Amino acid sequence: MKYTTRQSAILLLSDGTIFHGKSIGISGTTFGEVCFNTGMTGYQEIFTDPSYFGQIMVATNAHIGNYGVNENEVESDGIKISGLVCKNFSFNYSRADASESLEEYFIKQNLICISDVDTRALVSYIRDHGAMNAVICTDGTSVEELKASLANVPDMKGLELASKVSTKEPYFYGDENATYKIAALDLGIKTNILRNLAKRDCYIKVFPFDSTYNDLASFNPDGFFLSNGPGDPEPLAGAIQVAKEILENNKPLFGICLGHQVIGLANGISTYKMFNGHRGINHPVKNLISGKGEITSQNHGFAVNKEELEANADLEITHVHLNDGTVAGMRMKDKNCFSVQYHPEASPGPHDSSYLFDQFIENIKK
Repeated sequence: MKYTTRQSAILLLSDGTIFHGKSIGISGTTFGEVCFNTGMTGYQEIFTDPSYFGQIMVATNAHIGNYGVNENEVESDGIKISGLVCKNFSFNYSRADASESLEEYFIKQNLICISDVDTRALVSYIRDHGAMNAVICTDGTSVEELKASLANVPDMKGLELASKVSTKEPYFYGDENATYKIAALDLGIKTNILRNLAKRDCYIKVFPFDSTYNDLASFNPDGFFLSNGPGDPEPLAGAIQVAKEILENNKPLFGICLGHQVIGLANGISTYKMFNGHRGINHPVKNLISGKGEITSQNHGFAVNKEELEANADLEITHVHLNDGTVAGMRMKDKNCFSVQYHPEASPGPHDSSYLFDQFIENIKK
């Protein structure tokens, strides 16, 4: 084994706190909101999840890169995180069906990473002080220069990011001879959502984030789907209007994550930015309809206002997050509409919530 010297690197938080580490060899700076994911596996799916666009990811698992990457295990057309912070970065991997190392994958897409960071201390700090903007620097830029640049990075609150990750043109997924047709509004859709719908005999047409209800309805779908995605839901006036018109026409509607928040806003329920958000594949949720507990995959920094939802006679809470009591799911009493705040496609994550796709198909049948 050869010994190499790696460039020193820093993570600078917007409050001036600095964490020191080492560069994995890709030089530069990258900005974003720093957040952490508590999953112990599935890093490739996490890095390519469009919901993470604009965020610097802190991995709580001590080892990242140890099983390489597989070109078939992606959730979008490329890496969506702004940068990675980890403890131990594995330059070597030991997985038979890996197509390349994580280092090679990052080099191809110029993803800046800082390793050898005390991630336990960092996560503890974020938990105490909240998610905030940060910069990773691996090229030796001065701290004062970094602070000046960081001050100009917009806050996630009020930031519309769906347009950055949505498809530019409509496209199809699945078998065109399938029983059901689904119109999906792409706010940052994950590939495994499409896989889950397709294997339930659905043919999906995926529409850009700024499509109108008439655009979606022109496909003559049996049901409508509002996807996950990054950023603040409040600036998505077009998507909110689409949700309103779907509900006015009482069509089957299923929303996930950002789509869930859009449905809330379409019903006059406000959303708010969470102190830290929920990100990981081990979040406990209780289904209030069945009484069962579920371990879920989550990735969101905004949530629907629980008090307003409880006061709305047209809506009911169907799922709650057991760690903090926040809304994890809801449905409309007089409309064919339901939504959840988490990711039932579970990529990565447990499959406890995959029944929600079956529920959507049952709603369509009715």
